Amino acid sequence: MGTYQRLQRAFARTGIALDYRDGIYHVRDDQAEAHILLPDSLPLEDKAVRQLLAFAAVRDPHGHGAVCRACATPDFHPGTVAPVGSIVATPPDFVIPAAIGTDINCSVRLLTTGARLDQLAPHKQRLVDLLTASLLNNARDVPVSTRAFRALFDEGPGAFIDGLGSEGLWAHADKARLRVELDSCIGLASFGGSARYAPDAYLQERHAVFRDPGLGTVGSGNHFVELQVVEEVLDRHAAWKAGLRAGDVVVMIHSGSRDVGFHVGQAWMDRARAQWPRGVRHPESGLYGLSGPLAGEYLQAMGVAARYAWANRVVLAELVRKDLEQVVGAAGSRLVVDVPHNVVLREQGMNIHRKGATPAHAGDFALIPGSMGDASYLVTGLGSADWLWSCSHGAGRRMRRQAVRALRPRAADDAAQPWQCVTLREERRIEEAPEAYKPIGPVIDAQETAGLVRAAVRLKPWVTFKA
Repeated sequence: MGTYQRLQRAFARTGIALDYRDGIYHVRDDQAEAHILLPDSLPLEDKAVRQLLAFAAVRDPHGHGAVCRACATPDFHPGTVAPVGSIVATPPDFVIPAAIGTDINCSVRLLTTGARLDQLAPHKQRLVDLLTASLLNNARDVPVSTRAFRALFDEGPGAFIDGLGSEGLWAHADKARLRVELDSCIGLASFGGSARYAPDAYLQERHAVFRDPGLGTVGSGNHFVELQVVEEVLDRHAAWKAGLRAGDVVVMIHSGSRDVGFHVGQAWMDRARAQWPRGVRHPESGLYGLSGPLAGEYLQAMGVAARYAWANRVVLAELVRKDLEQVVGAAGSRLVVDVPHNVVLREQGMNIHRKGATPAHAGDFALIPGSMGDASYLVTGLGSADWLWSCSHGAGRRMRRQAVRALRPRAADDAAQPWQCVTLREERRIEEAPEAYKPIGPVIDAQETAGLVRAAVRLKPWVTFKA
């Protein structure tokens, strides 16, 4: 009996029908069905499949809303509640807060540096020292008035930029460039917001200037700031549009909404659970839907955290630009794309929930990171409706952190490695070891073959910063 037949029988014993055709798993149980794009060389995890089917089965207990379609990309693996790499569509008046969780608008941001590897390599140690201080040792000065935060939450990113002063980090920032770069942030303009959903600390008028301890922080887990080198141009037209050539150094930033996301996400997961009617059995998955006006309120609250996540990545980018300026200059730096993978976006008349999946609309750039020892890709979306206009947000984990901790740590500055990991926590170097992730090659190939994306530029890691 082959591997597929054994897998099929194992799932059948627990009530899940499984079929595999043309690189796609079709799964269903007595409640829902879903589709998973996954090469047969990569493992299909039982827990992730069950989570996906539970995600696909979410519905309002009064019949006011339900999931319309569910699918998953090749970075598919189990999450806390919903599986990572999953996408579900719901009607416009129905949302599932726990599907997004607390890391709202976690996104990946790609910047050019305006410098090439042969220019930066002689100054590597100085740059690493500066960035270590800025990104990991809290050597940053980011004053923001409560008025600017209120403008961010009530009016949006443009009003936030207008409200920034000229002290601290902002003395180095090109605000005209920041305004232009708003157009390269996928989905940002669609987020609503209202300051009434924000934590009180950001709104108190007695804090004329609030030095938020979370703003400009990378976060734990798989979040990072990474210097990368353009290794190969795969689509010269897309690379020209992005302003990238082989040998260029770029900066990739992966971070989210930090404490603001936790505040909003937890509050609305609790509220969705509290709305569940008495006497009706609670879903074992922990996924509760909100319908009607409450769905709209959630999207406004989510927008507050999503806007904050954007501001957090802006600060991280400006910290990098400030330090680059001291070394080789940063006038030529510009944003290529900022693309989310943990958010609800209104698209095609539906609410598209992406849990660790990325928008990949036709002609738009998307980013698919590998690991700190593997390549990352800039890709162009092809707008596949079958996959809800999405692609993967990375390679995806293949080992849980508990298993990875058993690995022998390798030295980040080992001369045999072409990449370097800078972290103040040794366990992060172990948990995020390249062995913990799927190989990026099959993940990209599967999505190109299925028509989700077209690879544009391959980027190799040079120096990775992890908190």
